[in-house]
Order: sequence, then structure tokens, then C-alpha cells
Amino acid sequence: MLNKTFVNLFFLVLFSSVSSAQDETIAPKYSNEFLSIGIGADALGMGNATVAQTGSVTSGYWNPAGLTSVDKWLEVGLMHSEYFAGISKYDYLGLAKSIDDKSTIGFSAIRFAVDDIPNTTQLIDNSGNINYDNITTFTAADYAFLLSYARKLKIEGLSLGGNFKVIYRKVGDFAKSWGFGLDGGLQYKMNDRFKFGLMARDVTSTFNAWVFNLNQEMQEVFVATGNEIPRNGLELTLPRLIFAGYGKFNLGEKGMFAAGEIDLDVTTDGRRNTLIRTGLISIDPHMGIEVGFKDIVKVRAGVSNMQYVKDINDVQSLNVQPNIGIGLKLKALQLDYAYTDIGNASVALYSHVVSLRLMLDRPKNME
Repeated sequence: MLNKTFVNLFFLVLFSSVSSAQDETIAPKYSNEFLSIGIGADALGMGNATVAQTGSVTSGYWNPAGLTSVDKWLEVGLMHSEYFAGISKYDYLGLAKSIDDKSTIGFSAIRFAVDDIPNTTQLIDNSGNINYDNITTFTAADYAFLLSYARKLKIEGLSLGGNFKVIYRKVGDFAKSWGFGLDGGLQYKMNDRFKFGLMARDVTSTFNAWVFNLNQEMQEVFVATGNEIPRNGLELTLPRLIFAGYGKFNLGEKGMFAAGEIDLDVTTDGRRNTLIRTGLISIDPHMGIEVGFKDIVKVRAGVSNMQYVKDINDVQSLNVQPNIGIGLKLKALQLDYAYTDIGNASVALYSHVVSLRLMLDRPKNME
């Protein structure tokens, strides 16, 4: 019953937030935020601090320049996680293929959705009677498709990568939008110990064109409930820069090591509740560490989502989201698990995240 109540509230808030975003500005404070959740339990276990070190199929999302570290014929990545007590589902599929010793291509598909949302707008018929047979269901889903290319540059250790992405968002038969954008990334490997990265998300700004399809009955429901009728319009996602640094240190001669990374997300709208902010920019730091044995077992921890929040007594305090994770690699298979927001310490809702990565050699019959 609680889940049903939540999804009904979600339905109303969803339409209201989209409508208000269209009215306030073409560049709302939060746009395409489902792409900020992150993919891969290995990265999530480290608080999403991975832009400098990423070097697998998931680099297509985190920093496409990292795809140049993919040296297999094909890498396949899969992930599944759930939020809001399983109501919303977040899924990822990624492919990366090495073209030659200098360049790699990749493809990523992401879906974040709430399925089977009750549509109660026609619950009361024209006679004023409640008719539960009029309740239908719909899905609110966000999709992202990223086509990536990365290449090693002439400068030793420096790689460049980029994404062309297509965004498709759909709310039942009531509303949908298409969006297009570009990402760009750099990665510099100074040596085996230190790496640096720069990621420019939505570097040219990402445009989403919303189209609403509300019949007369639906519009009357919006008016009767005090909600504004959404209008077709354009939504703009502003650029975001991520600066990252990574270090790795050996612990003795038995294959043990410790590593850590710090990322700084910089936005220029000046309106975000981040740890560091001015009237012009907002800086959101997140960091993670991992301790491992060779490349077989890794234990991870990280913090992210640092922000100041106020309680019911209007007392402000610093809030952080702690994460932990573990990874296991067996030949061509890597399995990772992350538990985000330990102990529900953050305002964010926790989730168990599982991801799988397959590293495949060229089949012998294709050689």
C-alpha cells in the first residue's frame, strides 16, 4: 500500500516538476539527473571517484579517454540496481572493442525507470462515482545511448575520448522528449602510480525537446487539482567539468596495494547545494580508496554527495553519503558489488549494486 501511495505522489510531482522547469528557465537546476547516478559497482563503491583511473568498458560513461586501456577483443559490462524499495530500477549495458593498439570504440545503454505506475486520473467517472476499473498503469522511463571513441595521442600516456549521446525520456503516453549532446574527456598516465583525468559532460550543452500529449479530460484533471498544464518546450543541460587525480602505492612485495582518487565536480550555474560554492561556481568533491591483492580481490570505500542540510529545527549540518564495495576478478570475469549510503547516513536512498564485466579474446575461428 505504501508503494502504491508513493508512485501516485511520484506521478503528480513528476509532471509538476517538468512543467515548472519549462516555465522557470530553459536551463533548470537539475536536468537529465539520472545520468549523475553512476554506473559500475566498482566506481560506486569508491564514491564515484573514478574519472582518472577508469580503464574498462564503463569508461564510456565516466571518461571515454579511459577506453584506450581496453586491450581485449571485446569487453561487455552489465549492471543492475534498485531504488525506493525496488520501485525504480536502474540498468546498464556497455560494449567496448579495441580497434588497434591506439584506438577503441564503445557503446553504452542506460535505463532508469519506474514501471506499473497507477494512473488514477479517471478514477472518478462523469457521474461522480469511483470506478476502480478505470485505473490503468504506465511507465516513466529515461534512456541514454552513448557512442564513444577514444585514441592515444602522440604524447606518451595521454589519451583523448568523446561521446555522442542520445537521450530519450518518456512518461506513459502523456509526454516524451528527445535530447542530444556531447561529452569529452582527457586522461594522462604519468606512470604506474599516478593518473589524472578531466571530463567535460554536456560540453556543448545537451538539449531536450519535450512534447506533451494531454487530452481534454487530462487537462481538466490538472486544472481541478491546481496544477498547471505542461507546455511543449526545450530543456537545456549545462556543462559540468570533473577534475580527477589518482595514486596507487604498493604495500610490500606480496602483491598488496592501496590506491585512492579524488574528483571535483564543477558546475557554473551557482545554484547547487555543494560543499564548496560561490555565486559563480559549485564544487562537489567525492573521493574513494581501495585496497587489493594483485588484480584479483579489491575492497573499496568512498564518500560522495557532500552537502549542508537543515533539520526540522533549522539547524544546519554537513551530510555525506558513505559507500563500500568489493570486487573479484577470475580470468575473463570480474564481479563487483557496492552498498551505497551505509546506515542511511545521507539524504540519498541506499541501494545494493551488482555489476559484471566480461573480457573476451577474439574467437579462434575468427583469427
